[in-house]
Amino acid sequence: MTEPPASATAGWVEQALREHEHAPVADREQQVLDRIDRARRRRPKVREERVTMSHGAGGKATHTLIEAVFLDAFRNPLLEPLEDAATLTVNGSRLALTTDSYVVSPLFFPGGTIGDLAVNGTVNDLSMAGATPLYLTAGFILEEGFPIADLTRVVASMREAAAVAGVRIVTGDTKVVQKGKADGCYINTAGVGVIERDVTLGVARAQPGDAIIVSGPIGDHGVTIMLARGELDIEADIESDTAPLNGLVAALLDAVPGTRALRDATRGGVATILNEIAKDADVGVLVSEDDIPVRAEVRGASELLGIDPMYVACEGRLVAVVPAEEASTALAALRAHPQGAQSAIIGHVTDADPGMVRLKTAFGGTRIVDLLVGDPLPRIC
Repeated sequence: MTEPPASATAGWVEQALREHEHAPVADREQQVLDRIDRARRRRPKVREERVTMSHGAGGKATHTLIEAVFLDAFRNPLLEPLEDAATLTVNGSRLALTTDSYVVSPLFFPGGTIGDLAVNGTVNDLSMAGATPLYLTAGFILEEGFPIADLTRVVASMREAAAVAGVRIVTGDTKVVQKGKADGCYINTAGVGVIERDVTLGVARAQPGDAIIVSGPIGDHGVTIMLARGELDIEADIESDTAPLNGLVAALLDAVPGTRALRDATRGGVATILNEIAKDADVGVLVSEDDIPVRAEVRGASELLGIDPMYVACEGRLVAVVPAEEASTALAALRAHPQGAQSAIIGHVTDADPGMVRLKTAFGGTRIVDLLVGDPLPRIC
């Protein structure tokens, strides 16, 4: 494809700027929204020649890589929803199947280890499909020289986490690579669960008026990992929120069977989930900064790090979309469970500005919350 001459490009930019300057404020905002919408609706294309750390951050680069490479190659109706787990029907039974890999650094951090993180993360992905998690696999990629004592500690944390979640690790695999070819220990898991309730969950099911709920303070895990690396001279009393969410999900679905969607706020944080809701359901999302629970320690550390807690990963928090008329019931059910005691309604689905997420700031204005572009927190799970 022939590139347009530089003069033509410059002329287009100058014309757009002139139109923007002379348009009323409301029209200017709409022009920006229209351009963002057009950009989002273009066919995904990976423009980089090589994989970068941003491709694993959960934001724009990750979504582009998944849609332009993996989804394009493997496209089928079971994969296309891109939910946390695939929903399958086998001999009349509904099952959920998921897989994940864990490369967190460091392997041991306040509140958890790579081992319990792997178990909890897989349990949670199954739970977001409305499934009761049953069985897990565990694959280990170990670097030559990795201490057996550390491996034993990792495995023990997995055993304990599986017992808490009520699942069994039933098969696995072990590979060893040369020294310098890995980072101590990587873990791959898969999980299967049974969907016993008559529920169908997915962010594409969100409808205008629906309430959006988060199950507790956000950003704990990502900030904990950053501080645990010891690269920054910052001390804070923060622990990872890693935990299994199957009990919390069961309580919510018992109270509100009509729940529209569930997502656990891992890579890319709550902001990414809100954007997925807006895009997949073709709706607008409006949330209030004052209503989003963030611990003071997390907010303070985030400000020092120059990051927004909205984009920071959690490993024990979920985002739920529920019908407006059942929001109070859902909130009460979540708050009645120990893991949801600080649940909060943070916003609503709207029919304005489809595909956009807007945040009411603490100062009274609004701003667009877009997908993450770079990777401020690499290797947090």
